[in-house]
Amino acid sequence: MKDASPRAIHLADYNPPSHLVEEVHLTFRLDPEATRVISRIRFVPNPATTGAAFELHGEGLKLIWAKLDGAEMSPTLTDMGLTCAVPDQPFTWEAEVEIAPAQNTALEGLYMSNGMYCTQCEAEGFRKITYYPDRPDVMSIFTVRVEGDAPIMLSNGNPTASGEGFAEWHDPWPKPAYLFALVAGDLVNHPGQFTTMSGREVELNIWVRPGDEGKCAFGMQALIDSMRWDEQVYGREYDLDLFNIVAVDDFNMGAMENKGLNIFNSSCVLASPETSTDTNFERIEAIIAHEYFHNWTGNRITCRDWFQLCLKEGLTVFRDAEFTSDMRSAPVKRIEDVIALRARQFREDNGPLAHPVRPASFVEINNFYTATIYEKGAELIGMLKTLVGDTAYAKALALYFERHDGDAATIEDWLQVFEDVTGRDLTQFKRWYEDAGTPRLKVTEDYADGRFTLHFEQETPRTPGQPDKPPRVIPIKVGLLSATGDEIEPTRVLEMTETRQSFVWDDLAAKPVPSILRGFSAPVILERDTDDAERAFLMAHDTDPFNKWEAGRALALGGLLAMILEGATPDQSYLDAVQTVARDEALDPAFRALALGLPSQDDLAQALHDRGTTPDPQAIWDALETLRQARAQAMQDTATRLYAQHQVTEPYRPDATQSGARALANTALGMITRLDGGAQAQRQYDGADNMTQQLAALSCLLQAGKGEAAQAAFYAQWQSDRLVIDKWFSLQVINADPVQAVAVAKSLTQHADFTMKNPNRFRATLGALAMSPAGFHRADGAGYTLLADWLIKLDPLNPQTTARMCSAFETWRRYDTTRQGLITAELDRILAVPGLSRDTSEMVTRIKG
Repeated sequence: MKDASPRAIHLADYNPPSHLVEEVHLTFRLDPEATRVISRIRFVPNPATTGAAFELHGEGLKLIWAKLDGAEMSPTLTDMGLTCAVPDQPFTWEAEVEIAPAQNTALEGLYMSNGMYCTQCEAEGFRKITYYPDRPDVMSIFTVRVEGDAPIMLSNGNPTASGEGFAEWHDPWPKPAYLFALVAGDLVNHPGQFTTMSGREVELNIWVRPGDEGKCAFGMQALIDSMRWDEQVYGREYDLDLFNIVAVDDFNMGAMENKGLNIFNSSCVLASPETSTDTNFERIEAIIAHEYFHNWTGNRITCRDWFQLCLKEGLTVFRDAEFTSDMRSAPVKRIEDVIALRARQFREDNGPLAHPVRPASFVEINNFYTATIYEKGAELIGMLKTLVGDTAYAKALALYFERHDGDAATIEDWLQVFEDVTGRDLTQFKRWYEDAGTPRLKVTEDYADGRFTLHFEQETPRTPGQPDKPPRVIPIKVGLLSATGDEIEPTRVLEMTETRQSFVWDDLAAKPVPSILRGFSAPVILERDTDDAERAFLMAHDTDPFNKWEAGRALALGGLLAMILEGATPDQSYLDAVQTVARDEALDPAFRALALGLPSQDDLAQALHDRGTTPDPQAIWDALETLRQARAQAMQDTATRLYAQHQVTEPYRPDATQSGARALANTALGMITRLDGGAQAQRQYDGADNMTQQLAALSCLLQAGKGEAAQAAFYAQWQSDRLVIDKWFSLQVINADPVQAVAVAKSLTQHADFTMKNPNRFRATLGALAMSPAGFHRADGAGYTLLADWLIKLDPLNPQTTARMCSAFETWRRYDTTRQGLITAELDRILAVPGLSRDTSEMVTRIKG
């Protein structure tokens, strides 16, 4: 267990490593309880440092022996590693350590999952395998020998030898230790092949447990599509003879980009029409692309230190979003990304866990794999591309790859290539990396004598440790519409650099209707006084898909707030406008399905909090339910027609066309269910031949209170498929009446199939409760107590998952004093646990503020 009260690490204190590593040779003698790891490492003094002590990281290792240039020696051991005297010249370090993979429930380092040996080394897991300078700016070539009785033994790079009881691997590309990987077990492969743009043949494999072979075809095609796209769009060619993916059931993250050997959470690679939804397929496609794209943006060019994490993650998230936009619908992808950004990152930015895209300090780096690093980091790449233009962006990326291939780079290195290509000064843009918080962008307007002016004012609220925020450069895409809905001129990019700034359009015949922040061109909160008539107009006429959707969301949000605060009835202008969009056959069905969505409970809670009102979770739920019912009644004929029109009769394909049709039809089914008591949903459930239709129908039945029989039948059908049963767990909690949600979650933790050792199952149950605000924030605090009870149980086994799940409490200051007291009592109870992990201790301390 890590020290619960460690010191913070600061970016300003960065020092280069005392020694660099020329080559690493590792031998693994696998045993569940006593794996031996023998290392031979060639060190050279780093000319960038002088007089620095030689230190190696190591945690939980049993040192058997150590040698320096062949002579046995006794280093000084600590809880975090070792130190020893070394010569001021190149030398060879050798050591043998013993570790126990079967006892490693933290799923960090070398551990076992259902009899399979597996590693997870990002961020600092390699130090749990052997003694090493476990930091990303130490890169080396690895040669690995694996010995054991497993039928399949894999590591990074290319295979060089194999025989009875052993396999040897060599990775010719220097890499940091966090990219090391090893997998060994009873595995079968789904093979593939890819020919690179230079004509090289690359062998592809997806390795799975026996019985899962039939769930690999989609993932293989996604990998091939990713490799081809990266060549065509970024000019990046794969650089090894072999690319392996392994599916692992017990995995803290979604996937890991280890060089040539990507390790995936099974839920992020295994897919079939019978067991996976359209959403699962799209997510798998995106994650496979993300991890493959890391080969260049993360592996060939890595980050100098963990403060630069956004350098590889933000850029790669942006690249995988571009890929999905090209493979599917760009407008729909953009809207989905903004929904996720607001739900996770805006909430993070607005609470005690706020931190810059490049943090200035951390205690536990595992706690900074956040929406701010990933999603906001990607938004910064998008803004930069908007500011410099597509051509300059392409030139800058080409220079980045040329200049920094093989480097451990920084944000400064990244921005420098853009400055060199464009001649721009990006000092102000860098504030996006350094300052936490979501800027508020206030807009007013005036029109006189043919001149239309938009006045902008930006302000970023104070965040922990950062009270004052200077203005940032904000790219604001704006379009102007005439009273008839025609575009007056092409979209214009306004570049705001001051606290207050105005932009003018001359020679206009009449006052236009502005469409502001098109495509969500910057991650800001737009504040502008407008009315329902303008929102409805934009929803009907805006040519920008994002702002068309945004107008409908704003219309729904305004009406819901009036219902909560003023006791108003459902807004007729919203009901009319959303029906018009739903009936518009010229619009993408997937877009219409999104347009029929409503603001989340969390959206409404934050909106109320911003207005100085304490949100009542139950009142929010009641308002949403009232609006959903009113919409179902108003759209009865439309919903019936949409459901019939968008039934897919062709064989199942998880492509954009079929997925969009099913999304719209199932949205209509939700409205129909509110009026027919679940009759149509039951017919769909009984006739479903794919998981998308089956799960949508079951969800509708559960919401209607008619799902008991279908729920039991679903479990009986799928009890042997662990990924489908994850869905079964979460669906029951998410669709429970808020009053019953805690009881449902608690009962599921007693189910024979529940295990807290599997992160997917734990998140499917307790994470689902946290995703149901009205249930989780029940006035008596039962939701808080249940989650805290399980976090306390989980922390000794898996600190990473525990710490991330603590974020369910991060919005506690929004609520009334009674709820605040209940939450802080649970947080105090967690902090009082003896031996609490560093991960959880830091997270709870930050949440408390």
